[in-house]
Amino acid sequence: MDDIINLLNRPIRFSDSIAITYKGLLIVIVALIATSFVLKWIRKLVTRKLPKHDQVKFVSLFSFGRWFIYLIILIITFDNIGVNVTALFTASAALLIGIGLALQTLFQDIISGVFILVDQSVHVGDIIELDGKVGRVEEIKLRTTRAVTVDNKVLVIPNHLYLTNSLYNWTANGIETREVVDVGVAYGSDVKLVESLLLKAVKTHPAILREPEPKVLFLNFGDSSLDFRVAFSINDSFNVRIPKSDIRFEIDRLFRENNITIPFPQRDVHIYNTDAEK
Repeated sequence: MDDIINLLNRPIRFSDSIAITYKGLLIVIVALIATSFVLKWIRKLVTRKLPKHDQVKFVSLFSFGRWFIYLIILIITFDNIGVNVTALFTASAALLIGIGLALQTLFQDIISGVFILVDQSVHVGDIIELDGKVGRVEEIKLRTTRAVTVDNKVLVIPNHLYLTNSLYNWTANGIETREVVDVGVAYGSDVKLVESLLLKAVKTHPAILREPEPKVLFLNFGDSSLDFRVAFSINDSFNVRIPKSDIRFEIDRLFRENNITIPFPQRDVHIYNTDAEK
């Protein structure tokens, strides 16, 4: 028994001013384990009666805060078992500065993750576009956001990119979005007929919403075509490429049936004979 007590009281010396006994190290481990159980209990207690959407937000925010709680508990435990915390910080100052410089991007990610939850610019389930990539948000983690593309590919987005890039949230105002399909027709075409055919191609598609009504816009007199745009609403923007493709097939079919030509780009090529000039 005395041997065990002596072993527990034997110091582990890190420097002349910093030392911890095996007993103190055991207390630190027990304190961290106890803190982990208490935090899990608090999380279950708080999220038990919350709606599912709020549960996801609370768990994400809780995952950020628990690391600070662990750090505070660790410092308090060290101080209570007699470890010179000031000397510990002083001795490790250079190391902490080096780690801080090396991990500054990690800190940016963590801070950005907190901002995401605080300002609620992005939620789980939102469809976002960042750097030309579109995905549905599946999980907002401590350092990264996990999203899945329409091709079922996983996007792992570092959170700091939200602060340094323009983020498009397709579903911030709801799942309904306004989409467009552009097309050009040959000069001399009946523009009213073109308008009616475009509306017919859109309205016959089952995924297109009837309200608000689809609208055809005469965009411009182009270099080689009259440019039109048909705008419509849909409540599944994540898979919008399929309805858009269907609408383009239908537009092509209707134009062929009604002798409406979709022109190809035309360019004038001038050839100069330099030998003849000489």
